[in-house]
Amino acid sequence: MRSEDIAKLAGVSRSTVSRVLNNYPDIPQRTRDKVLRIIEQYHYEPNTSARALAGKGTDTIGLFVVSMDERHTGNRIYQNHYFAPIVDTVIDTANAAGFYVLVHTVYMQDDYLKIKQAFQQRRIDGGIIVGTQKDSDRIAEICRLGKPFVMIDFELDEIAEHSHNRETLSVINSDDYHGACEAMRYLIQLGHRRIAHIRGRMNTLSGRQRFLAYEAMMNEFGLPYEDSDILDGKFLKAAAYEEVYRMLSQDRERMPTAIFAANDDMALSAIQAIRDNGLSVPDDISVIGFDDIPISSQFIPSLSTVRLPIYDMSKEAVNQIVSMCTQGTKIFNSSSFPTELIIRDSCKRL
Repeated sequence: MRSEDIAKLAGVSRSTVSRVLNNYPDIPQRTRDKVLRIIEQYHYEPNTSARALAGKGTDTIGLFVVSMDERHTGNRIYQNHYFAPIVDTVIDTANAAGFYVLVHTVYMQDDYLKIKQAFQQRRIDGGIIVGTQKDSDRIAEICRLGKPFVMIDFELDEIAEHSHNRETLSVINSDDYHGACEAMRYLIQLGHRRIAHIRGRMNTLSGRQRFLAYEAMMNEFGLPYEDSDILDGKFLKAAAYEEVYRMLSQDRERMPTAIFAANDDMALSAIQAIRDNGLSVPDDISVIGFDDIPISSQFIPSLSTVRLPIYDMSKEAVNQIVSMCTQGTKIFNSSSFPTELIIRDSCKRL
């Protein structure tokens, strides 16, 4: 009996069966019980171990999500506006290709061992790694494994530096620099001259590219900015709120007319901090974000932002890793996906 048969008998999708088998927390208990009852009734058991011992593939890929700077909660990656759609898209796309997905979270340095162990124990054929914090030494170890791997949001030069054999590696990025330039150009065209930036973590490719675009556009238009105009949000909502609230509390005379945040979570936190200081968006301060998470269009005011092609990038990551695992594709590949400026209500013309 196959997982498709279990899905039909339970009246659910194959993706749901996979989620139950992998113990994902976002499955309703009623659905979980129904699937498990069918599995028990028909004595279904995925025989990946036998396939591995026979030298065949396991038809399983690993998804390794790096999230070391956020607070510990039991299911934080599923509540994260960046990670959640990646996890969903990877699972659905892989299931449609006949692959299971084993999700591992990297919450601390020692968790990187999960990647090595997954390969050593022959539990996966290949892996996808995505995260908001990179550790060069750990990434070097991953590169040296010589296993099929797709990396999302990684610096190409860094991969080249740490990998002597890149034929089993692929890198997928978005054109964050161009997208951030578009966001800044939009604010400047609206007449804003004093623009603050809430930057993300600078040990990430996305954090660096969005910050460099801010600097480049301010310099290109001859606009002055000081260290106090650059706030360290670290891609975290709480940190962004504190930074903006402190800035507005200290000196109203030097208050910016616009804020460019390196992600939407920080932009929405900035709006709350602005309101808590008795000001309004966009009448007093315009705010623009980056990512276009679902809540951005529902927020009041709706958030102007840069759309990150998360779904396209996630699907491409699965397609590439499946190709490497099934066809033995050996060629280093890098892809860059375009971003899109989304104009809504959080910015106004001066």
